[in-house]
Amino acid sequence: MYKENKQVTTPFFNPVQLGPITLRNPVIKAATSEGRSPDGKVTQALIDFHRGFIEGGIAMTTLAYCAISKAGFAAPGEILMVRDNIEGLKKFTQAMHEAGGLASAQLGHAGPVATKQITGFRPVAPSRFFNLTSLQTCRAITQKEMQEVIEQFADSAEVAADAGFDAIELHFGHLYLVSAFFSPWINKRKDQYGGSIENRTRFAKEILIRVKESVKDRLAIIVKLSMDDGIKGSIWLDDSTQTARILDETGAVDAFELTMGSSVSNQMYLFRGETDIEGMAATQKGIMKLGVKWFGRKILGEYPYKDLYMLESARQFKPVVKHAKLILLGGINNYDHINQALMEGFPLVAMGRALLREPDIINKIEADTNTVGLCIHCNKCMFSVFTTTNCVFTKEYAITSHAAIN
Repeated sequence: MYKENKQVTTPFFNPVQLGPITLRNPVIKAATSEGRSPDGKVTQALIDFHRGFIEGGIAMTTLAYCAISKAGFAAPGEILMVRDNIEGLKKFTQAMHEAGGLASAQLGHAGPVATKQITGFRPVAPSRFFNLTSLQTCRAITQKEMQEVIEQFADSAEVAADAGFDAIELHFGHLYLVSAFFSPWINKRKDQYGGSIENRTRFAKEILIRVKESVKDRLAIIVKLSMDDGIKGSIWLDDSTQTARILDETGAVDAFELTMGSSVSNQMYLFRGETDIEGMAATQKGIMKLGVKWFGRKILGEYPYKDLYMLESARQFKPVVKHAKLILLGGINNYDHINQALMEGFPLVAMGRALLREPDIINKIEADTNTVGLCIHCNKCMFSVFTTTNCVFTKEYAITSHAAIN
């Protein structure tokens, strides 16, 4: 009987308030690195890619991944969020607004996920750290450099606001630089940024407060936070819930997008489903290609896919987060998934792979709530980040130009 009336009883198509902005529905396109910015600038291909999601019915799309500095790049073809690129960024937000939706910019510093081949710099981490995936040794970031990173986050946030973005997403997940401070596995510091969970959260808190000072209420502030990363001795729920509480108490967070896994090791803990070793190996060269073929499954991990696979962990944050909204991610690809999230008190959901497969899935669900997404979680899109992110079962849609827009 409930299913017969589900379009009447659900708040699915209602607007959602998020800080100073209003989303037309509760669905956000999660950040999935696009690879459409070869010069670190906005391209027409990038605009068309995201406009497809807005026209397909989602409320807000997330521009990923916007590096706060050249040293902060994580992969090729990413945006550099600096004032020199503001005209292209304005054209991006204008296009999303004209299509009827909102735009968010994900801001981050890759830290131990970065490689010297991509950035030109030796990667940094909270402490000296060897990244087995990239086979690179990170040096410990200094406190002076940390202050520079804080200002770079604030400057990038201000650029996003001036460019017309409706929200920013601070990437505090996946063992990127800020997230690495949360991890006892990586963070061995003896100063005020290491040791207790309060100390390990200090850097994130300082970034958040400085960003809020910079943009005030000009846009919504979302924090992408890893609940756990599946690595022994690293991030687990007992600490991450306290990190969320500490950041929430600042009053500067409008929403937490709850995620899991890392980009340093055990990457399939985030994605779940098929582990495509051949696909990963094809993105590498020389000894790295052989290494992936020989040891890739051990490094990447193997985890079966199930619907709503982050829900159980995300429930743990409801009692401790008092001010910000919670955004549920992971294994969401039909009406019932979205409705369950809303009924359990998650006002917003984020979708990634399902939208790569079907940019218009929300329009389809609105027309027929029995619609089931076509994504089979083969994860072949996971490695397309090294070229141009797309679903291998569809033609790359609306791609017109990879020339930078100034």
